[in-house]
Amino acid sequence: MSRLSRVLDLPPENLIKSISAVPVSRKEEVADFQLSVDSLLENNNDHSKPDVQVQAMRLAEKLKCDTVVSEISTGQGTVNFKINRELLTKTVLQQVMEDGSKYGLKSELFSGLPQKKIIVEFSSPNVAKKFHVGHLRSTIIGNFIANLKEALGHQVTRINYLGDWGMQFGLLGTGFQLFGYEEKLQSNPLQHLFEVYVQVNKEAADDKNVAKSAHEFFQRLELGDTQALALWQKFRDLSIEEYTRIYKRLGIHFDEYSGESFYREKSQEVLKLLDSKGLLQKTVKGTAVVDLSGNGDPSSICTVMRSDGTSLYTTRDLAAAIDRMDKYNFDKMIYVTDKGQKKHFQQVFQMLQIMGYDWAERCQHVPFGVVQGMKTRRGDVTFLEDVLNEIRLRMLQNMASVKTTKELENPQETAERVGLAALIIQDFRGLLLSDYQFSWDRVFQSRGDTGVFLQYTHARLHSLEETFGCGYLNDFNTACLQEPQSVSILQHLLRFDEVLYRSSQDLQPRHIVSYLLTLSHLAAVAHKTLHIKSSPPEVAGARLHLFKAVRCVLANGMKLLGITPEHRHKDLLSVRMDQNSK
Repeated sequence: MSRLSRVLDLPPENLIKSISAVPVSRKEEVADFQLSVDSLLENNNDHSKPDVQVQAMRLAEKLKCDTVVSEISTGQGTVNFKINRELLTKTVLQQVMEDGSKYGLKSELFSGLPQKKIIVEFSSPNVAKKFHVGHLRSTIIGNFIANLKEALGHQVTRINYLGDWGMQFGLLGTGFQLFGYEEKLQSNPLQHLFEVYVQVNKEAADDKNVAKSAHEFFQRLELGDTQALALWQKFRDLSIEEYTRIYKRLGIHFDEYSGESFYREKSQEVLKLLDSKGLLQKTVKGTAVVDLSGNGDPSSICTVMRSDGTSLYTTRDLAAAIDRMDKYNFDKMIYVTDKGQKKHFQQVFQMLQIMGYDWAERCQHVPFGVVQGMKTRRGDVTFLEDVLNEIRLRMLQNMASVKTTKELENPQETAERVGLAALIIQDFRGLLLSDYQFSWDRVFQSRGDTGVFLQYTHARLHSLEETFGCGYLNDFNTACLQEPQSVSILQHLLRFDEVLYRSSQDLQPRHIVSYLLTLSHLAAVAHKTLHIKSSPPEVAGARLHLFKAVRCVLANGMKLLGITPEHRHKDLLSVRMDQNSK
């Protein structure tokens, strides 16, 4: 790097973003690093393509091979460097072992990164309503973003903003008085509240008195009636207790269970503030609106109050944002919801701006696409637990087809962990914004690029360490890792920081997913050819180090994605992995 900076007369930090590890190719041996001449000349307006190529060749001529760089060549607008093989091996493996779970995160790409206070709001189901697939996507995507930000050293607060206020509670309060059972509420709150909600909705559609008493119940709530609030509090507490238990199965936690209910009073302050700034307009129907266009454009009119004076979702979101700024003084607040709410968040951020809150630009909406066709054997998904139970059931059936499953200590737990990995990888493989058709068969296919393949690769590599570890993992000879399969793995391990950097820039998990799947394929090929058992101790030790490095990086990436790596092995895993690598 220092020689490059001298030849180019540029400080080393200017080169960091222009040098990248070369992606591994199955067809040919590639260089280890490439310098993009194009990106170096970005500040120079005159860089037509032929010139870039000429510049690359001139630069390559100025640079000399040494004890570090064994070969210099040029590509399309790049200068390529091949590193001394023994040095490459030693440096990469030492770095992985020393940095452990921080491997890739200590890279120069992240140097000078200021530590920030970041809020991630995700999952956010509605009490008594379906926990639909959108909530599931929000849960796993939000968890990934929070994990990544935390790994990069930021101070992250995970908020679950429950839909725990609004007209549905008028219906629920009335419905529970009519059809509720205390013992059912205690034993299965989510299920029972949902049943009551469905039943009271039907009744309210046919009977105006039920609809009227639901409206009155919600007004009592808004006015702070103690009896109505006590019933509402019970619904909320029992629901959160149940959600916490289910999130634990997903390996997800929240720092705060917030909700719309927190902001029923503060939303009145928001309305007063909008009014004092002359932004609030009353309509003929008695509702209050804000015209964001300033010229009456109907698509820019946002309703912030009902005709009876009660608050709306938008008003409560404004109050929540202001309150969080006061409480956390955040540098960034990320909302993870489906793309259907894109306009809602644009309006909320715009309204914060016109209310005089410059920090509105620190708020970001990460939208995702719609998943169609996720059904369990019992029908449409109603609760998150239905999905988790379905995952476990299907995975157990897959495992039952392999005789050695009996050897697993806890097949249910293993099935759930492997199944969750399958679901997460299926969801994270494409752009988050893309819609896709869900397929259980695709999630659990035994061949190809799936979460099942990642889990089994990790488990198999872990079993190698358990089988051979103690005797071999002391010292190793780097000269024993010169086979093409070893070099491909080392080159791929070099790229991990770039992949993390890319995901940190666009908050898309697919870069990490693609990287881990390639790493697993490289490991599967190497496992077939680089034997440990029948090799001399020196060779066996070096190979074991290589496989351990792969497993460490695989585990790091999986944990960022929200996957708990599986350690239990036995023949079951081997059977599956062999199918995958064919």
